[in-house]
Amino acid sequence: MYDVAVIGAGINGCTTAYYLHKAGQNVVVFDQGGIASGGSGAAGAFLSPKFAKGGELKELINSSLDVALDFYTKNFSQHINHHNLLHIAKDEKDAQILKYFKEHTDIEILDNPPFIPDNEYIYTSKSALVDAQSMCEALIEGIELHQEEISSLELQEGVWNLNGRFKAKKVVIATGAYEHNFFTQPYQMLRGIWGHRIDIKTSTKNETSIHQFVSISAANNGVLSIGATHNVHYHPQRSKEPYNFEEGRAELLEKASRTLELQDVEVIKDYVGLRSGSFDYLPIVGEVVDVQQSLNTLGKKEFYQKKPDLSKAVAYENLYMINGSAGYGYVLAPYLAQTLVKNILEGESIPSSLNPARFFFRWAKGERKD
Repeated sequence: MYDVAVIGAGINGCTTAYYLHKAGQNVVVFDQGGIASGGSGAAGAFLSPKFAKGGELKELINSSLDVALDFYTKNFSQHINHHNLLHIAKDEKDAQILKYFKEHTDIEILDNPPFIPDNEYIYTSKSALVDAQSMCEALIEGIELHQEEISSLELQEGVWNLNGRFKAKKVVIATGAYEHNFFTQPYQMLRGIWGHRIDIKTSTKNETSIHQFVSISAANNGVLSIGATHNVHYHPQRSKEPYNFEEGRAELLEKASRTLELQDVEVIKDYVGLRSGSFDYLPIVGEVVDVQQSLNTLGKKEFYQKKPDLSKAVAYENLYMINGSAGYGYVLAPYLAQTLVKNILEGESIPSSLNPARFFFRWAKGERKD
């Protein structure tokens, strides 16, 4: 029997498995497509601040960035490259946000960018690029991995049974926005965000990361990455037509060329996958709500409070989830996974803004009519 089974080998699942393994837990990871086969493999995996005036998401991302830069650099330095970042405003609204950010930030702002953009910009050293695939592989090195779809998950006498063959005391669901049959909830928490990233060969010299309409990496031996796109309309499990790679490449190259003139371009590799974002844009981390037990236990007044007590929701025994990081998966994963593992092993509370129960209470308002 395993201590913990992690379902999903994207960046959230791999980082969670890493921390659990480091804590001495007997961990097994499942993913039907293999390591980083979904949105995590297609991600640009740029580590950079969120340039916004304020808000909970900005604070979470920018504090998590410090954790991520330290974590990856100390433990997996061979899979992270540090480059300065030139972040350029897309439009006038974006320009006003950047101006405000520069006036109210403590991050290092550099002079002398590689070129002077027409629009407002920030040039900073607080940036890095992770090798997405290699990082996920390194995180679960030494941890048992099964490339297998989980089709059934049942709690039997306090033990989770997976596919009728594997048993674990605890389970973490880290499946992103891909749909599955082993566990469903009657309400929506997640939205899929299709991403396409490309590696290209080019004679254009570029020594810094550039973000504007898309993200462009620094060149490495004449190869740079562009992406990823954010397409909320295409879903690989629902769309009737297959994804059009040619159109995706053309979109990436056109958007990149608005910022940087690219010469002698040859697309050498495509990466595609579905990232997961939550409907309130904040990640989802913690115990999974037992909907029926919670509806049976809680009264109507519990759902109509301005700030419901999320701790009153009844959770499944030893069932957890980590999801909804959208385009900031590699920035958020070390902090979110560490937070979840401390909750699993030490009982430390999870911030209510991340608690999955917040979506249950919103949905339940319309369900309790008594």
